[in-house]
Amino acid sequence: MEAATSKDHFNSKQFLAGIARGIAGALLFALPMFMTMEMWELGFYMDRTRLLMLMAINIPLLIILSDRVGFEQTSTWRQAIRDASIAYALGIIASALILAAMGVLHVDQSMHEVSGMIAVQAVPASIGAMLGRSQLGGQSDDDGKSDHDDNDDPVSDRETSYAGELFLMAVGALFLNLNVAPTEEMILLSYKMSPWHALVIVASSLALMHGFVYALSFRGSHDLAEGTPSWHAFIRFTLPGYLIAGLISAYCLWTFHRIDDVGITQALIAVVILSFPGAIGAAAARLIL
Repeated sequence: MEAATSKDHFNSKQFLAGIARGIAGALLFALPMFMTMEMWELGFYMDRTRLLMLMAINIPLLIILSDRVGFEQTSTWRQAIRDASIAYALGIIASALILAAMGVLHVDQSMHEVSGMIAVQAVPASIGAMLGRSQLGGQSDDDGKSDHDDNDDPVSDRETSYAGELFLMAVGALFLNLNVAPTEEMILLSYKMSPWHALVIVASSLALMHGFVYALSFRGSHDLAEGTPSWHAFIRFTLPGYLIAGLISAYCLWTFHRIDDVGITQALIAVVILSFPGAIGAAAARLIL
């Protein structure tokens, strides 16, 4: 009887639907990176220690993220690890299939090159697979209503702690940074911009980041409690969020060898430039995750 109950508790139809949304999410969110030449080239020359570090960081990121927007509502770490493993596997499979379909992978390439290209692309693809549940809809566990019904959506109903909010901002910054950090334009812009331009970018990033979440009436935006001063949210969320975006930007640039042979000024400006989309990604993550 216990085995039957356990089997009945596992909704295979819902789980397979989650897998399908995961594949769709991997394609939707990672397709721009699949078609970016710099991402292909990273598979050839990227330092394997940095690549291994990126892959290792992605594992706990997926595990924690799966507790928030996994293929199904999880209640244990074992379930979260399972969903994270599935998301990573989907990212690897989607990366291999898309790169092969586009003619980027060839049978005469070495295993070193093939594994490198797939591994680099699998990181954003796996994050996209995990985000498929929250962003591509589906049906709730019990009554078949849409996930967009706030009363039945386990994702939207779940309260998020302050640390959880910062984590979601880090995920949003990382995902958007992965789209542009490998490109040569990051370094080109760092040479074209002056420190004054960088200060304008910093101010614009902070303004947009704060406006996305509080000032503008976007769906899912946060309202300040009555009597709370406006600067409170700026100090508590916007500034820490921008700092997180900056640290994620610096890490991505270092991982992809974009600041290895540049001066400290150019490196700092490159971090500021990449923090602009990173800040927007961090703010957007608080709205949609």
